[in-house]
Amino acid sequence: MTNVKIEKEEEIVNYANIIARKSGRRINVLNPLLDAHLITGDRANAVLSPISSKGNTITIRKFSRDPLTIVDLIKNKTVNMDVASLLWLAVEYELNVLISGGTASGKTSFLNACMCFIPPNQRLISIEDTRELMLPGYLYWCPLVTRSPNPEGKGEVSMLDLLVNSLRMRPDRIVLGEMRRKKEAEVLFESMHTGHSVYATVHANTASETVSRLTNPPLEVPSNLLNAVHLNIVMFRDRRSGIRRVYQIAEFLPGKTKTNTNILYRWLQQRDEIIKHNESMSFMEELSRHTAMSKDEIDDSLKYKKKIINWMIKNDIRDLQEVGNVMHIYYTNKDELNKIM
Repeated sequence: MTNVKIEKEEEIVNYANIIARKSGRRINVLNPLLDAHLITGDRANAVLSPISSKGNTITIRKFSRDPLTIVDLIKNKTVNMDVASLLWLAVEYELNVLISGGTASGKTSFLNACMCFIPPNQRLISIEDTRELMLPGYLYWCPLVTRSPNPEGKGEVSMLDLLVNSLRMRPDRIVLGEMRRKKEAEVLFESMHTGHSVYATVHANTASETVSRLTNPPLEVPSNLLNAVHLNIVMFRDRRSGIRRVYQIAEFLPGKTKTNTNILYRWLQQRDEIIKHNESMSFMEELSRHTAMSKDEIDDSLKYKKKIINWMIKNDIRDLQEVGNVMHIYYTNKDELNKIM
């Protein structure tokens, strides 16, 4: 809601035209819909009368200037220390992570928080319909956004165009805002199988529903390709209380006729707590194969990561750039980080 009141309908049209011109688009009687970005990075949508039957409208969706970090998410109990350290390990060693959840469950916010774990010497390309990700300055990051066609139907740059082009940009990591179409899913999973580390979001409420959503129309990813996803994080929003939680952490297991899921951690609603549910059947093996680390070395790495996160929580290091600086030191000079802690 806003306390700003515009007196005349013509003023709304004027503001919509200003927004459209600055974003290289137009809005008029023949093209009464506008979806654009403001200079600030916020998103604006306008609909003119008579399509909007109660009069001209402008909707501005403002994005946070201070995004949530993994420290914030642990403090507000969205995720616990065990899951955060496991995710850090997965991202550090270039394993593929898929984040599922319903509308407004916190998928993009959680994805943004996980991106701080990427090493500084790797090229990251993000592809979004609307620019929402905000990453720390130490990352080698190239953000790309789609573009709608002009009134003549020309100039469109789709998510598929950007995804295909990103593979020619020699990326180490690819982040896809959301999978919606079959072609996008095909290219994304092909990227995983050609050695790129991929992170994406998809609408699904459970791990098993994620498999169903991926393997059925409109995405229709062949079941045998799903083993490229090493971790599936499922987000949940309790609409009564407004809280958001990591609901399930799962791995995909190939079966004879379909892909099965193994839930590693799950959220226990009665206690508002994330608990361990099963031992890993493929993730740890895949991690060991990627890194040549033994089980003891993996456990030591997880303990060290928990120690760093605990230190950040105790010292209230939660700002995006502050957390990014800690990650940068972790990857470039662990001795210095040990001295600080």
